[in-house]
Amino acid sequence: MNSILINHKAKADINISCFGEVLWDCFPDGKRVGGAPLNVCVRLNALGIKGSMISAVGDDPLGHELVSFIDERGVNRDCIAIDPVKSTSTVQVTLDKNGSASYDIVADTAWDNIALTEDIIEQVNRADVLVFGSLIGRNDVSLNTLTALVELASFSVFDVNLRAPHYQIDSVIDLMKKADFIKLNDDELYEIAKAMGSPFNSLEQNLDFVAIQTNTDYLCVTKGSHGALLSVAGQKYYNSGYLVNVVDTVGAGDSFLGSLLYQLCSDSNPQYAIDFACAVGAMVAQSHGATPILTLNEIQAFMHPV
Repeated sequence: MNSILINHKAKADINISCFGEVLWDCFPDGKRVGGAPLNVCVRLNALGIKGSMISAVGDDPLGHELVSFIDERGVNRDCIAIDPVKSTSTVQVTLDKNGSASYDIVADTAWDNIALTEDIIEQVNRADVLVFGSLIGRNDVSLNTLTALVELASFSVFDVNLRAPHYQIDSVIDLMKKADFIKLNDDELYEIAKAMGSPFNSLEQNLDFVAIQTNTDYLCVTKGSHGALLSVAGQKYYNSGYLVNVVDTVGAGDSFLGSLLYQLCSDSNPQYAIDFACAVGAMVAQSHGATPILTLNEIQAFMHPV
């Protein structure tokens, strides 16, 4: 089988490891499982690619409940540590009238302290792809583990999520330079490009500038309700978005990335990959929670209702 990222391997044999935060998003009406890398991992697994999570939870009721959810979704959790000291992470989520979220993220939790182990090294060595985000870099313990894993990875995907005050722009840029694939939103692109010294004003020019600065052939920029842009070795593919009634946007970008990687690992058509990913992101935005169950048939029907 040929695909854009993984050649000569069936979908069922592809293994993607996701490194980073697993947590509870706390809304006014209750809590829901979250964490960008976990959301990506759950979506990949639901679509048929084996996802393995590397993280940590506390030895507390929230941690045990989170692990049970991960088991229910079929995600490999061999490398999710149970921390006897640090607590399971919680995030207070506030939604504005348009369903856009802001986050208050508790500091120094279990996933901030993921130690490098032989089991984790072995899992990343076996993986075809390593997915990681920027939030994990807020603590030196997990950042040092991530830095070691990126060096081991066959192919690494950096999901930029700039959550003030939990990032340093220089550290984010350093990680971008080590990644093989970078996904970020339009606001993040402009902020990072400016920090890199970009003289440009347009999205495309700034994307090309970042590609050169980071020596990266694969980049993707999401534009909210206006879709996304995928760049593969300088060739650009666009989707202009799907019309939906937004309930909340939490996790929509994560499911977008999981769906995009699924297509890029299993098909050779980048235009269809970006169309498919935008459809899944829109479907999540019109649902409650970050990881609603969506079947391939439902996604196809959403993309092609007649």
